[in-house]
Amino acid sequence: MSDSNSDLTALYRNGILVLVLVAIALIVHNIFGQNGYLASRRQQKEFQLLQQQILQLQEENEELEKENRALKSDPAAIERKAREDLHLAKPGEKIYTVPGREGQKAGGSKPVGSSQ
Repeated sequence: MSDSNSDLTALYRNGILVLVLVAIALIVHNIFGQNGYLASRRQQKEFQLLQQQILQLQEENEELEKENRALKSDPAAIERKAREDLHLAKPGEKIYTVPGREGQKAGGSKPVGSSQ
């Protein structure tokens, strides 16, 4: 009878040990697995970063559309763009460029001086 009792106790202990190991394995899998907690957090951060980039690009797109509309209809905007990007001047004007300021805009140096 005591032999049977020790077999049941050993079986009970082994069963609990197996259950504990399975529970630990499941917890580790839920944290570190392919679709686990850490992967989910990483995806959330990436999603937030992409959302911020989308907002930034939408704002930039709105600014470019605004500039495009102005260049289609506003002569002052056309003149400003021609002066800044193409370094054009009216007859009789001289354009002075400051060497240290090159590369500030995509178009290169910026005109500094104006008419005589």
